Formats: sequence, structure tokens, C-alpha cells
Amino acid sequence: MSQVENRHSDMGLSDEQVLEMYRTMLLARKIDERMWLLNRAGKIPFVISCQGQEAAQIGASYALNLDKDYVAPYYRDLGVVLAFGMTTREVFLAAFAKADDPNSGGRQMPGHFGQKKNRILTGSSPVTTQLPHAVGVALAAKMDGENIASLVTLGEGSSNQGDFHEGLNFAGVHKLPVITMVENNKYAISVPLERQISSESVADRGVAYGMPGYQVDGNDPLEVYRVVKDAHDRALNGEGPTLIEAMTERLTAHSSDDNDKAYRTEEELEEMKQKDSLISFSQYLRDVGVLTEEKEQALNKEIDDEINEATEAAENAPYAEPEDALKYVYAEKGGE
Repeated sequence: MSQVENRHSDMGLSDEQVLEMYRTMLLARKIDERMWLLNRAGKIPFVISCQGQEAAQIGASYALNLDKDYVAPYYRDLGVVLAFGMTTREVFLAAFAKADDPNSGGRQMPGHFGQKKNRILTGSSPVTTQLPHAVGVALAAKMDGENIASLVTLGEGSSNQGDFHEGLNFAGVHKLPVITMVENNKYAISVPLERQISSESVADRGVAYGMPGYQVDGNDPLEVYRVVKDAHDRALNGEGPTLIEAMTERLTAHSSDDNDKAYRTEEELEEMKQKDSLISFSQYLRDVGVLTEEKEQALNKEIDDEINEATEAAENAPYAEPEDALKYVYAEKGGE
């Protein structure tokens, strides 16, 4: 009999739900790893990685109503969009910039997520612009009497942009059902945390905007789930917004165009790898009897097959026609 505390049952999560959370984390990691290989092979142009931040992304997403709530993700949030319903094949269609890319039809660079049917708000290259958009969705929900919430995610470097302060101030004044989660991986590209903010934490800023601010271990999906679930309950009860700072790790360079060894030591990188949430969460699931060696092997094969099929399908899918570059730019005859 395992002596490890069954934390997820105490939170109201079933064995099936935590296994699904782990599957989504593993899927995000394996998709990301495949994209790096494709990039280095010269087949896709750019990768901006989620590796190391999956726990925060999945823990937060599964605390929401994935059938009703809205999300405004930032470019590193592969785990979030997978949880909200974007498929593996759709992710690879975007990476290869194919016509059927659901985000932009191949117009946007990878990481610019957006999918109307799954309530994923489209993002743009200037960081933090998604925060006022999520606040706007929350305002519309409140005005229309819809009992839903929006989640917006961003990096800690983005918390120093004007959009962050304007969005949180508006949300606080109007007590809007919006949850802001800062995924603090301690680097704004190459700028370390101590050169980004002078306060003790990003979470400390919440009180200035009339909302609670919480710092949480972003490598623990269950702890993130607990804090975001409380924030979601507050939002639906009309108690207003919440600011959450998930302390996490960025296990790769900022992007496929970055050399992080120019500003991070081998010792620091090795220390971060010891905190890998995929390793710790899978160990927890084994300790409580949810994940067995047989289940893990089957899960890995299932995901590998899914990724192989999606890669092949996306690589062979058609590109958009050249004239499609003019779509949605100018008004067309007949209002089409």
C-alpha cells in the first residue's frame, strides 16, 4: 500500500482526470521535441518552446471549464491550447505554415495561437497585448450575464509592459471574471529576473489593482490547479479577478534562434532539469497507483504514433495559394 498522500482526490480530481492531465503534458513535451528536430532539419522555420512549463499550463487549464471559458495564451502555451482542444495535427499544420493551419492559414509564425471554435483568442507578436483582450472578454461576459471566466497567460517579462498594468487596473476596478497567470521562468529572453522587477514578486502587484496575488510552484500541476480553481470560483461568484505567478523553468533556449548558453551556465541548466515537472508528476502518479509501467509504455506509443501521423499529414498538406495573402486585408466584392 502506497504511503504517498493522494493529493488529487482531496482536490476532487479522479484518477482518470489526473492521468489525462499527464497525457496532455507528455503530448506537449513530445510535440515540442519533434518541432526542434524538424527545425534543425530545415523543415520548419521557428520553434518557441513550452518545455519545462507544461505543469503550469496544464494545471491552470484543467481548473477551468474547457467547454465554456476563454483563454488568451502567450506564444509558449502549447500545453494550454492542447488542453482547450487544438489537435496535434493542427499544431503541426501551423508549424509547417500550411493552408489548413487553424490559427492563421499559414500567415502567422508558430506560437501565434488562435481558434474561434475552442475559444482561444488570437495573439500577436507584440507581447502582453492579449491581456486587455482577455479583460474585454470578461467585461462582455459580465455585461451579458454569462457565468464564464477568461484566463490570460504571459511571461514575467511581459508583466512590465503597459498592457499588463492597464488590463489589471481595469479588471480590478470593474471586478471582472478574469484570471491572469504569469509563467515566471526567470528570463525575459536573456534578461534575468533580478533585472526585470524590483518587487519581491510579480504576485505582489495584485494588491495595487484590487485583487489577490498568489505565487505558486509552477512545477506542480496539482498546486497550480488548486490555486487557479480557487480563482475560477471567485470569478464565477462575482468576486473579481486574480493574479497568479507560477514559478517555473524554461528548459530550452528562448527560441530556436537563441543561444541560451551565452547567458546561462551548464550548472544552472542542469539544476533546472532536476525540477522537470514531467518527471516529478509521473513519479507521483506511480506512487499513488494511477500510472503503471505498462500504462506509461502504452501512453508513450500512443502519443508517438499520433505525432508521427500528424507530422506526415502536415508536411504533405497543401500550402495556401499565393493570392490568399490578400484575404482579409481588403474588402471584397459582394461582402465576401
